[in-house]
Amino acid sequence: MFSNHYHLVAQCADSDFAARLSGLVGLLHEQTTKYVNREDNTVGRKVWHNYWDTFLSHERSYFARLNYVHQNPVKHGLVKVAAEYPWCSAAWFERTAPPSQVKAIYRFQTSWVQVVDDFEPSMEW
Repeated sequence: MFSNHYHLVAQCADSDFAARLSGLVGLLHEQTTKYVNREDNTVGRKVWHNYWDTFLSHERSYFARLNYVHQNPVKHGLVKVAAEYPWCSAAWFERTAPPSQVKAIYRFQTSWVQVVDDFEPSMEW
């Protein structure tokens, strides 16, 4: 989670749930936009602007993107190691997954992952 976007990798065992994921994300965007606008005493501001859904049909694609998401705060220079970023699941993943799984996921190359990511760290936050 960053100030202007977030990345999410989810696995859905139930194909009906997977088909409804877009609606779930839309509801998440609607509710969080209302919350942020209330907190900032702002009316009508659009907080989330885009949503991309990619069906990952290969295990290697899933693992590479999971690693990409975890390493994103490092890529942007916000932290030295992913687990230090408080709004990322990397710390939880490293605590709960077997060490061999963590090492295996973190070995997946992310350079070929094509994800729109125009985040520029702001000194304001």
